[in-house]
Amino acid sequence: MLKPGQPAPDFNLVDTDKQTVTLADYKGKNLMLLFFPFAWTGTCTKEVCLMRDDVSVYTNLNSEILAVSVDSPHALRRFKEDYNLNYRVASDFNKEAIEAYGARYDSFSLGMRGVAKRSAFVIDKEGIIRYAEVLENASDLPDFEKVKEVLQSLRIL
Repeated sequence: MLKPGQPAPDFNLVDTDKQTVTLADYKGKNLMLLFFPFAWTGTCTKEVCLMRDDVSVYTNLNSEILAVSVDSPHALRRFKEDYNLNYRVASDFNKEAIEAYGARYDSFSLGMRGVAKRSAFVIDKEGIIRYAEVLENASDLPDFEKVKEVLQSLRIL
């Protein structure tokens, strides 16, 4: 698993507007990178809506949110519209980012493989991981209070 202090792995994703998203897009910005298993499932919907409702908190902490799942960009576009998500959502359909971040289930519910583990990573302006949490239980949520503390500390730097 990736640990704080390590460089964040690059990624090459497609967002809901069919635009490429890479780690380099966030150079000079703090990023909260979230991986979630599937759109429209209970805990995933709760998580993305919590982020939507708190987006101003994260903006005030000089950070951006990028939420990622292995769903297709087309499905995620509809998901983003359905819940009025006010931050970027991207697809890791090829499962390369979840692999690089150590956030891939080998086996998930119903025998599905390659699903994203619910995870939160704070990546600083220089591309260094400052917080990493990869959850084994898909029903759990990341410790968003701890995430905010880390972002607050980066704001002071």
